[in-house]
This record gives sequence, structure tokens and C-alpha cells, in this order.
Amino acid sequence: MDTHDHMDTHALQLGRQTPPPTSPETAQLDRVPNPHADTDYLARFTAPEFTSICPVTGQPDFAILVIDYVPDRWLVESKSLKLYLGAFRNHGAFHEDCTVAIGKRLRDLLEPRYLRIGGYWYPRGGIPIDVFWQTGEPPRSVWLPDPGVAPYRGR
Repeated sequence: MDTHDHMDTHALQLGRQTPPPTSPETAQLDRVPNPHADTDYLARFTAPEFTSICPVTGQPDFAILVIDYVPDRWLVESKSLKLYLGAFRNHGAFHEDCTVAIGKRLRDLLEPRYLRIGGYWYPRGGIPIDVFWQTGEPPRSVWLPDPGVAPYRGR
């Protein structure tokens, strides 16, 4: 039996005091059963104050992340997602690496029917770098709204 096939509420970070993780690699991401696994629907998380560190200069980089997914059996538990995203605050990685790594980690944990992530990064050196990644095509029956972040015009 897959160790992820059941929910051990004692292992969840939800409902208990949890120290912030020291890195994205050590951060615990929790999942919980989807009570509507028989229904296609979209869940969206928006992180308007995402921060990481430039691996070259050590300066902070800022982004708006928009994560959309169509769950199958699992939902990401939101407290663990907040802690995981916060672990990037002192993590040195390029925009592309941060965005795609977050998408792949969520894909691997949740095994969703569909997932996409948009990283809308604020400019450094005069150039914004926006990064988009998805797992495939969304189910036809799902309403997939615009991410809601305008193309760069001085965010």
C-alpha cells in the first residue's frame, strides 16, 4: 500500500505550531483527500508576495505566482503550501528553476488531472522574466479563468 494512500492527521502541519522550513528541499508539503474526486473543478492559489534570492547577486527576487490545478484524489493542504513557498525566501535559484520546481513538486505530490503555474517575476536589470509551465491539457469541462496578472506594464 502506498504510504500516501491514507491521511495521517498526526503528520499534518495543519492545526499545530510549525517552525518555518529552512529550505524548499526540507519543506513538508501535505496533501489531504479530495472530497469531490468524482468532479472536475479548478483550485487556484495565488501567492502575490513570493520571494527568492538571486543565486548570482544574493539580492531578493519577487514574483506573483498563480497555481491552478484540477485535483484527482488529493488536495494540497494550504498551510503546508504557504510554508513551502515561504522556504524560497532564502533560497538561491533562477526564476525558471523556482517556478518549474514548484510545479513539478506539486505534480508529483498531488498527481492532479491538470496543473499549471505562472511565475510573474518583477524586473531585475530592466527585464521581467515570466515563467509558465503546465502538465498537459486541462479537462474540457473545467472553467480555466485568466490568471488575472497583466502582462508587464510596470506591475
